[in-house]
Amino acid sequence: MADDAAERAMGLMHREHLPKSHGMLFIYEKEQAKLAFWMRNTLIPLDLLYIDSAGIVQEIHENAVPLDETPIPSNGPRLAVLEINGGLARAMGIKEGAQVQHPAFGDSAEWPCDTK
Repeated sequence: MADDAAERAMGLMHREHLPKSHGMLFIYEKEQAKLAFWMRNTLIPLDLLYIDSAGIVQEIHENAVPLDETPIPSNGPRLAVLEINGGLARAMGIKEGAQVQHPAFGDSAEWPCDTK
């Protein structure tokens, strides 16, 4: 979870491995007009999922190239970015329009637990 400026600045830099079921969710205090990420000091390929304030994946940038400093921008306002291993979005069938469940996207975005 990267929900403050220091954590967002560090992100997944300098890591040599990211377990398949892990990632980092970058959450901003308010929706940003445009977000742009780069791969400076990032050693592993990543998929970047740009998420709006409703928790909907709006763009997926697959297999961002390690160490590349070219900005990878969103196409519009976004509240969050989820970084996962490169190729994992496709492998898991995650597509634009998918809903991300997390309290940052409002209470209605949380999936209820089945208590039966």
